[in-house]
Amino acid sequence: MNGICHVEIPTVNLDRVSKFYSEIFGWESEYMKEFDYSTFKTPEGVGGGFSKQLKVAGKGIGILIYIMVGDIEATLKNIESHGGKTVSPKSPIPGVGHIGVFADSEGNEIGLFSA
Repeated sequence: MNGICHVEIPTVNLDRVSKFYSEIFGWESEYMKEFDYSTFKTPEGVGGGFSKQLKVAGKGIGILIYIMVGDIEATLKNIESHGGKTVSPKSPIPGVGHIGVFADSEGNEIGLFSA
């Protein structure tokens, strides 16, 4: 609990970015048509996804990391009580879990995930 569990890397081209990371690092990608999104698995360590919904670094928040928590709503309330802000409330990912996004005290956006 409370460790990084998922990383999203912004892209404008899922095929190109999947090929890039596969050829350089040996990551395996899988396209999820229903989300227009590709997940990736690394040989070891944290996996994640390539997202066309995020803005490429320099134009927006860049890479979005996720922290696994037991209760997203309670965590967002705690974040707000410590000077953070809810960016996206808890929302479902069917068959996977739930996500939410917050801005920390510096304005960095970080994701929350619960299975």
